[in-house]
Amino acid sequence: MAEVLIRFSIQQLPEGVYLITSEEMPGLVAQGHTIAEALEIAQDVVRQLIQSYRDHGDPLPATLARIFSGQGEAIVPVTID
Repeated sequence: MAEVLIRFSIQQLPEGVYLITSEEMPGLVAQGHTIAEALEIAQDVVRQLIQSYRDHGDPLPATLARIFSGQGEAIVPVTID
């Protein structure tokens, strides 16, 4: 099991819902009534997309391929008191 950080773009649509996409993860589209809900759905969609890539033998997006090969960069959250 690997843990990766993916940069998301979050937009509030005129209807009031939040839309999440990502340049790092083509095909990712998630929507929720709150940012938290949209992020939770986006995480699930990312897992499903990665599983689909693996099931079909498709290459991972470049950002993920570098991370899984040990050659990528990671954005790490740091808590400061």
